[in-house]
Amino acid sequence: MTQSQTSRFSSANDAARFNMIEQQIRTWEVLDPVVLDLFNAVPREAFVAESQQGLAFADIELPIGHEQSMLSPKIEGRILQALQVKKTDKVLLVGTGSGYLTALLAKQAAHVYAVEIVPELSAQAGARLKQQGIHNVSLIVADAANGYAAEAPYDVIVFAGSLHIYPVAVEQMLKIGGRMFVVHGDLPIMQATLSQRVTDGACRQETLFETCLPLLAHAPVASQFEF
Repeated sequence: MTQSQTSRFSSANDAARFNMIEQQIRTWEVLDPVVLDLFNAVPREAFVAESQQGLAFADIELPIGHEQSMLSPKIEGRILQALQVKKTDKVLLVGTGSGYLTALLAKQAAHVYAVEIVPELSAQAGARLKQQGIHNVSLIVADAANGYAAEAPYDVIVFAGSLHIYPVAVEQMLKIGGRMFVVHGDLPIMQATLSQRVTDGACRQETLFETCLPLLAHAPVASQFEF
């Protein structure tokens, strides 16, 4: 970007944010203007440690400690575009992490239940959300690799880490019409799947893209013995 191009931005972060949206998120077929506006509205750098500010807008899964990482912007964009979160939606996010995806979802939803297994990450995310004036979030410290039934049913469920196997049982935590995003499978290729509960006993599944994400802590494994 030339000096004349950067002069229209009020800060280096604004220029980096523009590049993130145009060069990473848009090029991954995220074209919904509502979703793109979210990335302008929620400052990603506010959810990144001071020592990592130079990587806040990078096309990477940024390590955030405790063997956890922040999803790349393009993956977050695809998640939001696929789920089409509405202002009336009750959302379950499995894996609070840095709090950034929590904030993006909270800007669209009625309420977000963000579950994190690492207490320190949950507390840190809470402080960042409060600083941004985001209050429609319940932060829960728990193992939600098998979902979080206590607040079910949900309109939207998002797994921020991958699973070995598709979480069939978690479908039952969706309302009729509810949507779930999950990445499942094993290296080297995993499937990003969007599911929608269409009746009490049936969900419609669509494979969105192939990717690889870090494994969710305590992710269930398939039985080695099948008969």
